[in-house]
Formats: sequence, C-alpha cells, structure tokens
Amino acid sequence: MKLGILGGGLCGLVAANALAEKHDVVLFEKMPYLGGCLSSYHIDDYWIERYYHHCFSGDSQLFALIRELGLSDKLEWREGSTGYFSGDTLYPLTTPLEILRWPELSLIDKAKLALLTRKAKKTDPLTLDDIPAETYILEHLGPRIYASFFEPLLRSKFGKNRSKVSAAWLISRIAIRSNRGVGGEHLGYLNGGFHQIIDRLEKSIVSKGGKINLQTPVTSLSGNGRSWQVNGESVDVVISTIPPQELGNLSGIAMPEIPYQGAACMTMGIERDVCKGVYWTNMKAEGPYGAVVAHTNFIPHERYGEHIVYLASYFTGTVPARLDQKMKEDFCLRFDLKEDEIHWSRMTVDPWAGPIYTTGYHSLIPAYEKHGIYLAGMFSEENYPERSMEGSIRAGNRIAGCIREKEH
Repeated sequence: MKLGILGGGLCGLVAANALAEKHDVVLFEKMPYLGGCLSSYHIDDYWIERYYHHCFSGDSQLFALIRELGLSDKLEWREGSTGYFSGDTLYPLTTPLEILRWPELSLIDKAKLALLTRKAKKTDPLTLDDIPAETYILEHLGPRIYASFFEPLLRSKFGKNRSKVSAAWLISRIAIRSNRGVGGEHLGYLNGGFHQIIDRLEKSIVSKGGKINLQTPVTSLSGNGRSWQVNGESVDVVISTIPPQELGNLSGIAMPEIPYQGAACMTMGIERDVCKGVYWTNMKAEGPYGAVVAHTNFIPHERYGEHIVYLASYFTGTVPARLDQKMKEDFCLRFDLKEDEIHWSRMTVDPWAGPIYTTGYHSLIPAYEKHGIYLAGMFSEENYPERSMEGSIRAGNRIAGCIREKEH
C-alpha cells in the first residue's frame, strides 16, 4: 500500500520506519526539520534539544528503539536535582536534609507529601480522570500545601486552565518523578543528544525507500475511506499524527476536540552556572516562565564548553508579545546574570505542544481508526495521562500494528 503520514515528530517517524520496508511511505512535515518536540539545534560543534528532554527507567519501548538504531552505548544514567525558587531565593530540594530545611512547609506537610508520593505509585490514574487536581490536593493535603506547592506548579504548567486539569495527570506525574535516590531523580540521556534517534530514523526510512517531504504542510486532504488525496498526491491509507481538530479542518470530517496548549521554550548558552548546581527549578511567583531547567547541571558542561539553560513557558491562544525579551530580562534579574554573559539564545514556539489533561480527558481520546483515517500522536491512549517519548513511540508502534492488521 501507499501510506501518507502527516507529521514528522517521533510518533510519525516510528510508524514510518516500522512500515517502510513493506509499504510505499510518504511523510509530510511542515517544518524544515524532523522530530517535532524532540528536534534539536546545532550550536557550533554540538547538538542540543529545542525542548529539555530526559527519559525514565520504565521507558521499555524507547530502549528497544535505541537498541534497534544501534545507540545503546550512548545511553547513560544520571541524577537530576530539583529546586524551588521563592521570593529571591533558590532552595535546593534534592537531599533529605535540604527538604527538611525548606521553610515553605512544616514537617507535617512534608510528611503528607511523602505519603502522597508513595500512594501515587500504586494509584490507577484512570480512577481520577473526572476529579480536578485542585480538588484532590485540597481534600487530601489541605489548602496550605496546595497554595505553597501545587498551585504554583499547576499555574506554571497550565496557566488559566489549571483548575480544569485532572488528578489523573497530577498523580501520574508524581509517580513517574518518584524514582529518586539521595542525589536526585534517576534520569536517562543519550550522550551526544536525542537528535541521534531522529537522524537514524530518517536514514532508516529513506534506506527502505520511504520519502520524506520537509517544509511541506498538508493543505488539502480528501478521500472516501478507501483512497485519499494528500496535497493532490494519491495514497491508499492516511496516518495522521497531528491534533485531531486540525485533521478535521483539513478533511472536513468531524473529529474530537482535544484541548491543547502551546509552549514557548528559550534555550541559552551562558557563561556560568547560576542555578546552584540544580537541574530543575520550579518558580513559585508568576512570571514569564514557570521553570528553569539547567541542562548542564544534569549533563557535564564540559561537553558543550558553556552552561545551557532552558526557560519553559506554556500558553493558550497566542504567545505573549515580546516573551523572549521578557524571559531574558527576568532571568538576568532573578539569577544575577549580566546580559553579556549570555553567549546565545534561541526561542522555539509551538502552539500545539501538547494536550491539556482536563477532567474527562480519557473519554475524548479518539479511536485508532476513524472514517478510514488512522490516528496516533500525543493525544493517543499511550500518551495518557502525560505525553512522553515513550508514549509517542508506543503510539507509533500501535498504529503500525493497526496497518499490518489491515493488510490481512
């Protein structure tokens, strides 16, 4: 069969690679590069992801893909430290002693948080799909813990939509981030960058005869369920990894409205570490970014010849005006950095960065096949209730399996 794949992110590439050996694959990607949220910048003599990335010990299909692509020797495990910026102070919160010294919560509050973390590992997120995260925390931990700890996190991640987010997302997030030792979370990274996965997938697809069209947004899609026209090109099957409502706008076919939000991520190369050795810092006060991710407090800065920091912001609708400049100014002010200590900066904005896992989200997840089109992506079951590299790979493999079933 001739397969038209919409979107060259990780999910689309995994599906294309799995199917290209036996089928005629044509992939359409609107950007001039592949990888979507896993794409990278090439800075001087190194690569760095446009959005901060790491993997977790349970990411079995990611590890299988890494083995398949011959990258197993690149996978390394490190400890990621965490912190909390409140007032004008960055509080490291990695070691038990640092957590005990943290003045924002009482010992009883901290004990409640520890119990919630243990409980999260045993909780089925689906049972919490209809419960707001805000309600869950207020009922189980009380208003002080919510106001001091969870409300700033939800605000920085979801903005005005934070009251709509389900406890399923929150508990899943707590559970996946609880693989900790004394030195921090156990997190994985590919020495040299995750761009190596994207590059090798691209080469593998092309070597099997697949065709990849960059800078080619899909502007027209029509068909009858048995044959399709994508940008005027005939295909037998369409696999779409783009948001379902965008697919609906293209095809005229009714698709579920998945709530999405955008992300604006600034990456900077700077002169020195201003984050006290902390990898991931959450910001308590409202500002132009909600988290500071110091990549080189996770991966040694010697590999890059400079320190690399991400400033993460999420938005709904349009990106705020002059956000990049506001981010820089705020970061320099709060972290005592001079502007001439910034070697370079890049801003990536994606209005479809990921779903908002609102209450009742699970009921919105579309079937893998709808009106003769196959759907997989961030919105799929495999990415519920939190998107990840692992989830996108699982979704890509699942949709490839659906196509193989169609063959028979």
